[in-house]
Amino acid sequence: MEKIKLLFRIGYAYHKAGFDPVIESLLNNDRYDVWFSLDSEKKRRFMIDFPFRAPIIDRWKEMGYRFTEETRGFDIVITGDTLRNAPDYGKTMLLFLNHGTGIKNLLYRNLNRVPNDKYLIFVEGKHRVESLMHSPSLRKNEVYLIGLPKLDFAFQGRFNDTASLLKRWRLDPNKKTVLFAPTYKPTCMYSVKDDIFEQTRDYNLIVKLHPYSWMGKYAPHRQHRIYERRVKKYSHAVLLPFEEYNIVPYYVAADTVISEASSTVFDFLAFKKFGIVYDLPCDRLKHSDGEALLEIDNREFLKGAFTHIESGKQLGKAIEKSLNPTQEMIAAAEAYREKYFYRLDGYATERLVTKMEELYREGGHENIP
Repeated sequence: MEKIKLLFRIGYAYHKAGFDPVIESLLNNDRYDVWFSLDSEKKRRFMIDFPFRAPIIDRWKEMGYRFTEETRGFDIVITGDTLRNAPDYGKTMLLFLNHGTGIKNLLYRNLNRVPNDKYLIFVEGKHRVESLMHSPSLRKNEVYLIGLPKLDFAFQGRFNDTASLLKRWRLDPNKKTVLFAPTYKPTCMYSVKDDIFEQTRDYNLIVKLHPYSWMGKYAPHRQHRIYERRVKKYSHAVLLPFEEYNIVPYYVAADTVISEASSTVFDFLAFKKFGIVYDLPCDRLKHSDGEALLEIDNREFLKGAFTHIESGKQLGKAIEKSLNPTQEMIAAAEAYREKYFYRLDGYATERLVTKMEELYREGGHENIP
């Protein structure tokens, strides 16, 4: 039987973590001929962009990943972002699996930029289905509800050895763990740069910055330098290096998360644990064209379930509250999970592959330039 030729259009190397369960499934499926491609990454120094190649790519090649710069000849292309050059891929099924879910509106904006392209958008919950179906950016794109494959390995128990993970970073497995995972824009990292260390002394603190915070192109280098300088003074804290791409094992290890508009707050809800949202002046946060940065005002997001703060000085009490949720918080979180997630059972990848194959056999779902 002729194999289905499939391309994972990963984009940036850090996007791959969102695809890992799907990649494993298809590499182990002899019906598929699997290939990979990456964008050319750059780091900015002194206002000049320099090519950057992540060392982990060599490890992927050693594992048997085959990379190509070809765009034509694929039956299916799986991407975590809209493509700048979709016509170059010819007639093919374009499957969109968002590399980072959350409350930013980039998905809708990016779809608006490519009104002539057709994507099969696989989403994590009812809210995303409804938002897309009511969005003018949907056009001829199709939406399918399958859950969030990114979290499958966690729900399958593959990251349950949290003690070993914490010991790897010289943290204490007997302490509760706080995960601080700010996004690069809009961000709270400047506001809490001291309090995040001072008010977590009784816990393990893991700081996971967005990859853009390290690259100097979309965010200044001072974002990572601020934390590189401070973390040296605190034995209870670790700043994960740029190369530590996959945050999912840290969701499992953490007892609470602190962020503002990052997808980490969204994802963390799935684990029946409670987080802290740093409120932002969302009414003033705009793109250059005047459109709001966020789909949902983060001051209202998960309100009643996650604790909201307006200052780093409130972190101590907020952490204590998130570790000891009330019955009201538990009930609110359950309602939010029902709204934002579909079947958190570790089988989202299986549902994705089943639906993808059904659409492929049916035909008529291709993007035709």
